[in-house]
Amino acid sequence: MHPPETTTKMASVRFMVTPTKIDDIPGLSDTSPDLSSRSSSRVRFSSRESVPETSRSEPMSEMSGATTSLATVALDPASDRTSNPQDVTDDPSQNSITGEHSQLLDDGHKKARNAYLSNSNYEEGDEYFDKNLALFEEEMDTRPKVSSLLNRMANYTNLTQGAKEHEEAENITEGKKKPTKTLQMGTFMGVYLPCLQNIFGVILFLRLTWVVGTAGVLQAFAIVLICCCCTMLTAISMSAIATNGVVPAGGSYFMISRALGPEFGGAVGLCFYLGTTFAAAMYILGAIEIFLKIEKLIHCEIAIRIKLAENVKSPFIVLVDKVCMLGNRTLSSRHIDICSKTKEINNLTVPSKLWGFFCNSSQFFNATCDEYFVHNNVTSIQGIPGLASGIITENLWSNYLPKGEIIEKPSAKSSDVSGSLNHEYVLVDITTSFTLLVGIFFPSVTGIMAGSNRSGDLKDAQKSIPIGTILAILTTSFVYLSNVVLFGACVEGVVLRDKFGDAVKGNLVVGTLSWPSPWVIVIGSFFSTCGAGLQSLTGAPRLLQAIAKDNIIPFLRVFGHSKANGEPTWALLLTAAIAELGILIASLDLVAPILSMFFLMCYLFVNLACALQTLLRTPNWRPRFRYYHWALSFMGMSICLALMFISSWYYAIVAMVIAGMIYKYIEYQGAEKEWGDGIRGLSLSAARFALLRLEEGPPHTKNWRPQLLVLLKLDEDLHVKHPRLLTFASQLKAGKGLTIVGSVIVGNFLENYGEALAAEQTIKHLMEAEKVKGFCQLVVAAKLKEGISHLIQSCGLGGMKHNTVVMGWPNGWRQSEDARAWKTFIGTVRVTTAAHLALLVAKNISFFPSNMEQFSEGNIDVWWIVHDGGMLMLLPFLLKQYKVWRKCSIRIFTVAQLEDNSIQMKKDLATFLYHLRIEAEVEVVEMHDSDISAYTYERTLMMEQRSQMLRHMRLSKTERDREAQLVKDRNSMLRLTSIGSDEDEETETYQEKVHMTWTKDKYMASRGQKAKSMEGFQDLLNMRPDQSNVRRMHTAVKLNEVIVNKSHEAKLVLLNMPGPPRNPEGDENYMEFLEVLTEGLERVLLVRGGGSEVITIYS
Repeated sequence: MHPPETTTKMASVRFMVTPTKIDDIPGLSDTSPDLSSRSSSRVRFSSRESVPETSRSEPMSEMSGATTSLATVALDPASDRTSNPQDVTDDPSQNSITGEHSQLLDDGHKKARNAYLSNSNYEEGDEYFDKNLALFEEEMDTRPKVSSLLNRMANYTNLTQGAKEHEEAENITEGKKKPTKTLQMGTFMGVYLPCLQNIFGVILFLRLTWVVGTAGVLQAFAIVLICCCCTMLTAISMSAIATNGVVPAGGSYFMISRALGPEFGGAVGLCFYLGTTFAAAMYILGAIEIFLKIEKLIHCEIAIRIKLAENVKSPFIVLVDKVCMLGNRTLSSRHIDICSKTKEINNLTVPSKLWGFFCNSSQFFNATCDEYFVHNNVTSIQGIPGLASGIITENLWSNYLPKGEIIEKPSAKSSDVSGSLNHEYVLVDITTSFTLLVGIFFPSVTGIMAGSNRSGDLKDAQKSIPIGTILAILTTSFVYLSNVVLFGACVEGVVLRDKFGDAVKGNLVVGTLSWPSPWVIVIGSFFSTCGAGLQSLTGAPRLLQAIAKDNIIPFLRVFGHSKANGEPTWALLLTAAIAELGILIASLDLVAPILSMFFLMCYLFVNLACALQTLLRTPNWRPRFRYYHWALSFMGMSICLALMFISSWYYAIVAMVIAGMIYKYIEYQGAEKEWGDGIRGLSLSAARFALLRLEEGPPHTKNWRPQLLVLLKLDEDLHVKHPRLLTFASQLKAGKGLTIVGSVIVGNFLENYGEALAAEQTIKHLMEAEKVKGFCQLVVAAKLKEGISHLIQSCGLGGMKHNTVVMGWPNGWRQSEDARAWKTFIGTVRVTTAAHLALLVAKNISFFPSNMEQFSEGNIDVWWIVHDGGMLMLLPFLLKQYKVWRKCSIRIFTVAQLEDNSIQMKKDLATFLYHLRIEAEVEVVEMHDSDISAYTYERTLMMEQRSQMLRHMRLSKTERDREAQLVKDRNSMLRLTSIGSDEDEETETYQEKVHMTWTKDKYMASRGQKAKSMEGFQDLLNMRPDQSNVRRMHTAVKLNEVIVNKSHEAKLVLLNMPGPPRNPEGDENYMEFLEVLTEGLERVLLVRGGGSEVITIYS
C-alpha cells in the first residue's frame, strides 16, 4: 500500500484485510480450487471510505489494524478478476481479487478520471470497482456496499448482541484470528433429546401414579391432555418466533424480550428465572425423596414374583406385590412381618406384629383390641393385578380425600364400624382436589425451551427448533397419556393412591413395575433428578446474567459481572440462596405449584408475543415456520391463564403482582431500549385507531382540557432562557393531556440540521428534569415569524392537536433598541387568535415557583373582566391539582359598572361557581366613571411621543455607518435566534447604501429631509394625545390600581388579555397598555380564550 497523501478536503483510503487462508473468504473455497491451494498468498479486498483530512496523517499500521471493525470491508462481487484463477499471480500489482488497474494508467488517464469522477485527488492503486460505484462513493461511509452487507451476514455470530466475546472477536485482526470449530448439532441431538431429558422429570416417577389414583383415569387423562395441549400450542408460537430471523444465544428470554419489549421481557425473564430456580429446589426435593427410598430398600428384602397377566395372551410381564388389607382399609407394610392377625411358630399360634399394633396385649384372652380390627379380617390382594383383571373400572373415577383419611378399597367387604385411627393404616398426607393435581403435574410437561436455549449450538436453528420441539412434545404426550391408561388398567387403586409406597414396603409404585428389580427405576430416577437439579442450578444464573447485561433493571447490574472464565459468581450465589428457600419448604407438593405459576406466565407471554406479531402484521414478521395462527396462540394463552388460576389462584395473583411490580419498575427506573418489539407496534396501532376516532368531531366541552404548545426561547448556546415556562406547563398539566414543546431556529435546514438536533436534545433533557410528558418539535425556518406560524399551524396530528399556546412575556422590550422582539410577540398573538386557539402569556416567569416549592397558604386571584369561554375558571382549578398550588385558595373578582347591580352580580356569580363545582371566594369590584386624571394624559402623551420620535428620527452619517456594519455582521454570522426576536425584519433601519456618490440633486434632497426632521421635532412638542389612546390608557391605569390594591399579595394573578389592535400602527401602544395593566404585580398570567366554551355546568 502506498504512503498516504495529504489533501485539503477529503481523501479516499483503502482498507484491506489479509486472511491467512483463501477458505476464510466466503464462497471461494468451493468454487476456486486453484485459489484454495495458495494459502500463503495475500488476498486483498477493499472498499472506499470517505475520511477526514486528519486521519490521512496517521500511520497506516494503525489504520489497517482498525479496518476489521468496519462494516464496509468485504469482497467485491462486481470484480471480474475473481472468475479466472490464472489472473492471481505473484505480481504485487495483480494479486488483488478486486484488481488494481491504477498502475496501468498513465498520468493523463488519472487526470481525466479525476476531472470527471470527483473533485478530490485519487491516490495510486485505486480499484477498478471505484469507477463503477463512483456515483455513490460520497455516501459509502453511511451506506455500505451490498457485498459488505452480505459479508457481515456470512460472518454472523450467535453470541448475544453486546457480549464481551463478540466485541473482542470483532477487534482482532483477520491475520491473528484462529479458526474456531464450534459444535454444530442437528435436530435429534440438539433439540429432540434435550427436550426429552428436560420434560421427563421427577413428577413422572414420583407423582404420576398418585395423580392417576386420586383423580381417576378420566380426570387424570384430562389433566395430562390439557397440560400437553398448553405446551404444544406454546411450542407452535415459540417455533414461529424462533424462525423469524436469527435467534442469538439467549433462548426464551431473548425471544420474549425482543418480541414484547424490555418491560415485559424483564418481568417475564425474572419470572422465568425464579421458575428455573424453584425447579432446582423441586428436583433436589425429589432426589431426597428417592434417596430415602434407597435407604429403605437397603434395609428391606424385596420379594419379586413374575407372573403373566391372567387370561391375556400377551408378552407383558408384571411384577406382583401383595397388599395387606384390613377389611377395606389399606395397611402399611413397613413394620408388618406377615399379613395376618396370627402366625404359627413351632405348631403354635401366636399373635403377629399386626396384633400388637391394634391390641393392648400380646395375649389372646386378656387383650382389648380395636373394634374395627375385631370385626374385619386381614386379607392380601394383588397390588398389580394386570390388564385382564378389569381393575380399570374401579380406577376410572376420582377419589379425592381430605388430609388424614385412610385409603380404602371401595369394592372390598367391611363391617360398618369406625374403630380408632391407627398409624399402621396408609393415610392421606394432603387434602386433594382437581386444582391441586393440576398444579403438581404441570412441571412434568415443562422443559420445551431446552431446544431454543441451545440455538447458538445448532447447525440450522430455524429448522431444528420447530421440528425437534414439536416431536419431543408429541413423544412425551404419548408416553404420559399411555401411562395414565396403563397405570389405571394394571395397578390396584389403593396402591396408586399410596403416594409414598407404604403398602408395598416403601417402594416407588413405578418401581414395582420395573424389571428385574425396583432398583432400576430408583437409581435411574435419582440420577435423573440430580442431573436436572444441577442443570437448573447452572442455567438459572446464566439467565440472570443475561437479564443483568441487558441493563434494563438497575438493581441487577451487580449480577452481570462474572469471572475471567465467564462464570456468573454473584448470580450463582443468589440462585443458591433462592433454591435453598424452596428446599426449606420441604414438600414437593408445595413447591410444584409455585414452579407451575412462573412457567405458565412465561408460556403465556410467548403465546401473546406470537399472537400480537401476527395480528399487527409488522413487515419484519416473516417466520419460516408456517403452521401457526393467531387463534392458536390466543387459545394457548387462554389455557395458560386458566391453568394458573385452576392450580392455585392465590399463587397466580402473587406471580402477577410480582411481574407487574417489575414491569412498572422497569418502566420508570429502567434503561430505555428500542428492540422493535410488538408492544410498540401495538401502541402505534392503538394510537392510529384513537386518532381516527378523535378525528370524527371536535371534543365536547366536558372533555376539553388545555393541550399545550409551549414556545421556548433559546440563547446562542442552545440553552433554554426561561425553563420555568416548562415548570409551569408541568404544574398546569399534572401529567395529563398533550404537551408539545416547540422552538424555532432561524436559518437554512441543510446547514442548521445539527444545531436543530442539539437543541432538540437539550429541550428533551429539560423536559425530563421538569417531568413534562410530551413531545418536542423544532422548526428551522428562514424567518422567525414563519417558523412560529408553522408550529402553530402544523403541530399535532389529527385530533391530538394543541388548543392552547403558552409563551413568555418579552421582558425589556422598552429598553431594547430593536423593535423586532415585541413585533414578533404581537404577531404570535395575532396568529393564535386567527387559529382560534387559547393563549397564555406568563409575565415575570422567573418568579414562578419550581416543582420543589410548595405554598402553604396564599391566593390565586382571577380577574374576570370579559367572558372568554371559561378559561379563567378552569385554569386555577387545574393548577390546584398540583402539589405546589394545592393549599392556595381561589378568589374571583369581577368588575361592575355604574349601571350594574353589584349585589345581584355577586349572587349570580356564586350560583354559577356552585354549579361549576368550583370552590372560590367571590368579590365584585365597583368601578365608577371618573374623570381622566392628568397622570393618564401624561402617560399617554409620553407613549405617543416616544412612538412618534422613533418614527421620525433620522440617523447621522456616522450612525448609519455603524448601523450598516451591524446589519452586515448579523447577515454574515450564523447566529441562532429564538422566540422573542426576529432578525429577518428590518424595522426602523434603512437599507440605503452607506457609500454614495453625492450629486447636487441628492445633496438638496438630503437637506430637505433634514428640514422635515426638524419640523417633526417641533411637532412632538406641540402634539396632543389621541383620545382613543387616552381612553385605553385610562382603563389600564384604573384596572391596575384596583388589581394592585386587591391582589398585591396574591401568589398568582390571572386576568383577561385584551386583543391586539386591528391597525398594526398601534402595536407599540398595545404593548404599553399591557405593561401598564400588569404593573406592580409579581406573577401574572394573561389569558386569552380561543372563542369556544371550555367549561360547563352540566354533567
